[in-house]
Amino acid sequence: MTYVYGTCAIIGGTVMVCQFLLTLFGLGHDVHDGGGDVGHDFAGDHAGGDAGHDASHDDHHTDSTWLFGVITFRTVVAALAFFGLAGLAADSAAASPPVTIGIAVVAGLAAMYGVHWMMQFLRKMREEGTVRIHSAVGCTGTVYLRVPGQKSGAGKVTVDVRGREVEYEAMTAGGELATGARVIVVDVLGPDTVEVAQESQVEASA
Repeated sequence: MTYVYGTCAIIGGTVMVCQFLLTLFGLGHDVHDGGGDVGHDFAGDHAGGDAGHDASHDDHHTDSTWLFGVITFRTVVAALAFFGLAGLAADSAAASPPVTIGIAVVAGLAAMYGVHWMMQFLRKMREEGTVRIHSAVGCTGTVYLRVPGQKSGAGKVTVDVRGREVEYEAMTAGGELATGARVIVVDVLGPDTVEVAQESQVEASA
């Protein structure tokens, strides 16, 4: 079994490092989505195909949907790597084969669920961030770092969004906005960038 554990650790660890590097350079998103889509689509088809079954099978379908939702490319890779590493560690500690296998399986399942939970958390954070930045339109704030005029560059502003101060990168189509200037958010330009205008000018035009 040492060979099996070693192979799993090498393959899983190598793929995990590659995923990390791809993500670091902004190229790993498609890999994650592909794995997630496979899991969710498979789960959806499985549940949909059994829609006509009686209520006694509903819990089983729910569990199956959850299971296939957890099984993605990233989670399987993590499970493979930690299965191998835990197996090697238990094997080197001279644990009996059944105990070694049990430790390896538990470690693999824990890694799978841990990565699933982390990806769900990050997805939720991204969604909340997207909602929050769109909620900033119409809110007022203050220039934190000078904002160049005519969208020639970006500065930073702090905006009061629903009673909470949030910092965004900011651009403006008007003239330069100095530090401390009062502004109002007029548009969203990106996931963390807004377009602002001087508050007095917006009020005057209104």
